Amino acid sequence: MSIGILLVTHPGIGQMLLQNACKLLGNCPLRIRCLDIPLDDDPEQLLKKAREAACVLDDGSGILILTDAFGATPSNIACELTREIQANVVSGLNLPMLIRVFNYSSDDLATLTHKAAEGGMRGIQVSRASGEAS
Repeated sequence: MSIGILLVTHPGIGQMLLQNACKLLGNCPLRIRCLDIPLDDDPEQLLKKAREAACVLDDGSGILILTDAFGATPSNIACELTREIQANVVSGLNLPMLIRVFNYSSDDLATLTHKAAEGGMRGIQVSRASGEAS
């Protein structure tokens, strides 16, 4: 048994991050699906699609849902799913977050959720131009 991963993002974001993560690591160690959320689609129909994808992914261990932007429609749909299924949501999806999730693929839902958030935050760094004041 393992956690299913559902990427719920604005169009193209989840698929591109997934392709790059799999290419960098050489494989995809978890059951994962991408769900694009177009800006002009019916939220109820999108929630239905998300529910269907989550049901396919969940083997009883739960689902980790990764979204691109907190407060946007993909995030809102993901949060709505947590009322119906055993799932956690982490927003701010980036490549380091996804790679971190893949590297800890055998962890339980709570631990994997923490690892996802930690990986996303650690992947954000600020570099200064040379000569710029502190």
